[in-house]
Formats: sequence, C-alpha cells, structure tokens
Amino acid sequence: MAQLHTGSHKQPSSVTEVPDTLAGAQPDSMMESILQEIAAVGRRLEGRDTRISELTSESCSHRTDIAGFQDRVMGLDQRLTLVEDKLNHLSITVKELQFLKDKLTDLEDRSYRDNVHFFGILEPVEGTDVRAFLQDIIPSIMGLSFSPPLEFQRVYRIGTLRKDALGKPRLLIACFLWHEQVRQLLNAVQTHGPYTYKGHEVRLSPDFSRNTNKKQKAFLAV
Repeated sequence: MAQLHTGSHKQPSSVTEVPDTLAGAQPDSMMESILQEIAAVGRRLEGRDTRISELTSESCSHRTDIAGFQDRVMGLDQRLTLVEDKLNHLSITVKELQFLKDKLTDLEDRSYRDNVHFFGILEPVEGTDVRAFLQDIIPSIMGLSFSPPLEFQRVYRIGTLRKDALGKPRLLIACFLWHEQVRQLLNAVQTHGPYTYKGHEVRLSPDFSRNTNKKQKAFLAV
C-alpha cells in the first residue's frame, strides 16, 4: 500500500503579491481624506447644533410670548364681556329712567291741568282781592257766563313786585276749582281771542310742566 506523503506542499498562487509600500499608500490617503471630511462635517454640524440651540431658545421665547398674549386676550375678552353686561344694564336703566321721566312729566302736567296763565294784566289793578278781581273781569272781557260761578283754589303772581309801573307786569296764575270752567275758558280763547283790558292785550294759556313747555317751544319756528 502506497504511503501518503505528509509533507506540506505550497499551492501555487495565481494572484501577484503587491509590495507593502504600494499596498499601504492608497488606503492611508483615503482614510486621511475621509477623516478630513468627517472633521469638516463635524464642524458644520457643530455650527448647526449651535443654530438649532438658538432656534430652540427663540422658539421657547416665542411660545412664552404667545402664552402671554393668549392670557392678555382672555383677560380682554373677560373685560369686554363685563363691559357689554354693564352696557346692557345701563341701557335698561336709561329706558327705565326715561319711562320714569315721562311718567313724572305726565303727573306734573295733570297736576297743572286746572291752572291758567294770565299775561298782560297790569299791576296793581287787582287790588287786595285777586279772586274777586278775576271773578269780575273774566266774564266781562270774554263775554262768558259760568254756572256755577267762577271759583278758584289759588290765585297768585310769579316773582317780586316791580317798582317801575311801566315795566312788564308779572305773570298771574289762577288755579280753578272746576276743570270744566278751564276748558270753557281756553276754548273761548282759541275761538274768539285776543282780549283786551284797559287798552292792554290780555293773553291766556294753559299751564304745563317744564319738559312739556320745552317740547312746545320746539314747534314755534313751524
């Protein structure tokens, strides 16, 4: 039996061996280039990291500002709601005050409905008894008869007595006892006026509140 030869036999190689100087030169150059690129990328990333940090900080600051603005807007919205509520309440209050004012004017006019203003009656022709004076001259200058006879609750002049006899006489106000006599008197003035007494024109008018007089004066131009 043939004996196998145990010695190692070197197989022939088909690849040509490269010298160490040539084999190490190109990888080292590539590695250096790669390291330089990595260093450059690292430097760029460092700058970007700084910028990203700045942007993050700015973003946080903007979020804080936005949160502050939101709080302010919410505060303004609450204040606006309060103002609207107050305006609504004020509107209701104004309407109520206007209603009370109109009601007061109406009541005041009703309380004056028995009063008649006499303009142009010279002083002191009435003497000491103004009631008797009006009871006498009203039927005579107006040609009216009253049944029952004229009666007054109050008769008085407005203001202080003027020392100058030629001055404008004070307003004389008579509060009648019977309202029907007031209506009869004012209807006669509208139909037959004006009237005169001792050569002076005598004018009569109903008595109204200040607010009603102001409204009436607005129609004078018309």
